[in-house]
Amino acid sequence: MARNSKVSNKYRDQYIDLGLRIAYYRRRLAMTQEQLAEKADISRGYLGEIESPNTARTMSLEVLFSLAEALEMPVSKLLEEFRD
Repeated sequence: MARNSKVSNKYRDQYIDLGLRIAYYRRRLAMTQEQLAEKADISRGYLGEIESPNTARTMSLEVLFSLAEALEMPVSKLLEEFRD
């Protein structure tokens, strides 16, 4: 899947938060990055970039939908902010 890596500073924190939510739900399912990447049809390296807490990495809607499907949850769940 094609990817665009440019992130506007305006949305940098939102992309980082999204990646951290993906990592959180992946771990709750006891999945490795390799397993999730395979199910979502992306490379493990790209998933690692998405989940990295120090890097804001964009993704297409197709990748977002694939990750949600692989995590067996609606996309909206990945876009929700964590509640304290």
